[in-house]
Amino acid sequence: MWKRRKRQPKNTRQDGLLDINGQQVPVRIYREDRRNVRASIGKEYAYLRMPHWQSKAEQEKNLQWFRDWLSGRLQQSEGLSDRLSGRQYEDGELLRVGQREYRLRLKLEDRKTHSAKLQPDGSIVLKLSSAAPERDRSKAIQKLLSRVVAQDYLPAITRRVHELNERYFRQPVNQVRLKYNHSNWGSCSNNSNINLSTRLLFAPQEVIDYVIIHELAHLLEMNHSPRFWKLVSDAMPDYREKEIWLKEHGRELNF
Repeated sequence: MWKRRKRQPKNTRQDGLLDINGQQVPVRIYREDRRNVRASIGKEYAYLRMPHWQSKAEQEKNLQWFRDWLSGRLQQSEGLSDRLSGRQYEDGELLRVGQREYRLRLKLEDRKTHSAKLQPDGSIVLKLSSAAPERDRSKAIQKLLSRVVAQDYLPAITRRVHELNERYFRQPVNQVRLKYNHSNWGSCSNNSNINLSTRLLFAPQEVIDYVIIHELAHLLEMNHSPRFWKLVSDAMPDYREKEIWLKEHGRELNF
C-alpha cells in the first residue's frame, strides 16, 4: 500500500515598504522552511525570515517585532536611514565632499535615462527621468554624483597615490581608479592598479592616506602577512587609529 506524499508549502518572498517612524523602509520578507525568526539589514533592503507554517497571528507578531527592531537600528545608526531609503537630494542643495563643494541642479525631464555633468562654476546638473520611481531616481543620483565627483577628484587622488608611493614604496603603479564601491575601501590588482572607493572621499585626508598606503603595500606583499603589516606600519605608525575610525564612521560615508 502506497502512502501519499505530504505536500510541502513553497517558500515565498514578499517585497514592500514599512512605515518606520514616518520613514518608508524597503523590506524583503521570506516565509521559509525554518524554525526560527531572523532579521538582518543589507545594502538595499531590511530582511525578515520566518517559518512559513506559523499562523497569521504569529506572523503578525513577528512583523511587529521586526518593526520595533528596525526602529531601534535606525535610531542607532545615522547613515542607515539614507542607505536604505536613499538619500533625498533637493534642487539647489550644497554637496560637500572633502574640501570641495558642489551646488546641485536637479531637472526632471521627459526622458528615458538619467545623466549628470559638472559645470565650470562647480555646480552639477542632473537630468532625471520623470517617469522613473522616486526610489530609483534616488539611487541613480547617488551613482551619478559618485561618477562626476570621481572624475573631478581623480587627478588629485592620482597625485597623492604617486607621492606616497615614491616616498615609501617606489613600485610601478599602472592606473589609479575611483569606483562607487561598498564592499571595500580599496584594492590592488595583479596589474598594479590601485582602486579606491569614491565613498572614501568623505573621510579625513589622513584616513584616505592610510587606505592608499594599505593598497600600495600590496604591490610588495599581496597578502596580509606580518611582512605586509610591517610595510604599512613603517609608512604610517598610527595606522590602527585610521582603521578604527573607518570602522566607527564608515557607514556614514556615502553620497
